[in-house]
Amino acid sequence: MEYKLMNLKQPTLAPFSMLKLCINIFISLAVCQSFGQTHDSIAKQLSNDLKPIFDKGHINGLSVAIVNEQGTLFEQGLGYADKKAGQPYTEHTIQNIASISKTFIGVALLKAQEMGALNLDDPINKYLPFKVINPHFPDKAITIKHLATHTSSIKDPSQYEDNGYVLMHKNNDNLKVSSNFISPDNMMDYKVFLKNILDQEGNWYHKKVFLKNEPGALFEYSNIAAGLAAFVLEKATGQAFNAFTKTYIFSPLEMSNSGWFRDEVDNSKHSKLYADIDTELAPYYLINYPDGALITSIHDLGKFLKELISGYNGHGTLLNKSSYSELFKPNLKDSNYKKRNTNVYNDEYNMGVFMGISAQGQIGHTGGDPGVGTFMFFNSETKIGKILFVNTELDKAGVNEFIEIWKVLEAYENKL
Repeated sequence: MEYKLMNLKQPTLAPFSMLKLCINIFISLAVCQSFGQTHDSIAKQLSNDLKPIFDKGHINGLSVAIVNEQGTLFEQGLGYADKKAGQPYTEHTIQNIASISKTFIGVALLKAQEMGALNLDDPINKYLPFKVINPHFPDKAITIKHLATHTSSIKDPSQYEDNGYVLMHKNNDNLKVSSNFISPDNMMDYKVFLKNILDQEGNWYHKKVFLKNEPGALFEYSNIAAGLAAFVLEKATGQAFNAFTKTYIFSPLEMSNSGWFRDEVDNSKHSKLYADIDTELAPYYLINYPDGALITSIHDLGKFLKELISGYNGHGTLLNKSSYSELFKPNLKDSNYKKRNTNVYNDEYNMGVFMGISAQGQIGHTGGDPGVGTFMFFNSETKIGKILFVNTELDKAGVNEFIEIWKVLEAYENKL
């Protein structure tokens, strides 16, 4: 699950909305050339330039990476994964990465299409055990591609926010429990969660879950639609989404520190998450896990970004060239939006298959959940990518710190 940095529904996460807005407004692409310096000396300079920004003290822990088709050019962690214990945040520290997770749904769908298990133009009701129909347009089928381009006409209702975050433990001592964190007693399978919202017989169903626009007509970012796409994949392939992604993405890329659930990763490497610089959040699960619950490290995600850049260049290994072309193909037009945002890192300007495409050629995704802020983009012209994780919810000063760090990565991306 993920609250978009730009379209947050949860008041306590509002700083992430400010973060994305500030990134879009204030960051311009820096093209830098470096002559007569070794990679190691430039990397040392980059590290030296990051430290004083981090030392401003608004983020407990973070990690960064710069990547191209050859691999990771730079990666570093700063600060603490566990402030109280003094455990450092490194490039191998893991945490959930929020909506960047959706890019894995896109790759998985295209792999399933290559295998002949589904076609992106198929109606979703061809696979689902319950019917999902826009009641305002009952004869207009919702397709898998509609889900993948956020044009399904499905909205995220209040139940998505109110029932989607589940505490890992009943007793959380002095840890912060956010107002929308619910008891472990209310944990349910994400497919039941989706049925409750989308099935006409579901406990939380309401026709207001659907836009009064026909499927395919209007962009409406939807976490529910993303989870539904993963469920369609499960029904089409006969394999659980977490198992499918492990088989066809994590294992081939040797992403050994990545998984969707706590029992799939080494929890000794997991960062604590913080409501602010001094307040640790109670650990939580995300019911609708495919839309935002991927747990990974900057080191592992760098391997995935390398593969995306390679695929964009026609050299990918996870998918064939045709599939990669479809992954990155812009699907939307001005008519699909009420108003289009043309800022440099707005990942909602256009959509591939769960792949954000900005008006200025940045491809990737952003993410934000309680205690989590993430950015992952590559430049479609230079074919250089950047990643940034933070483990702390950001106030205004923290947003400025995030921006400064990202600008430093921009300044060095071509030097390396």
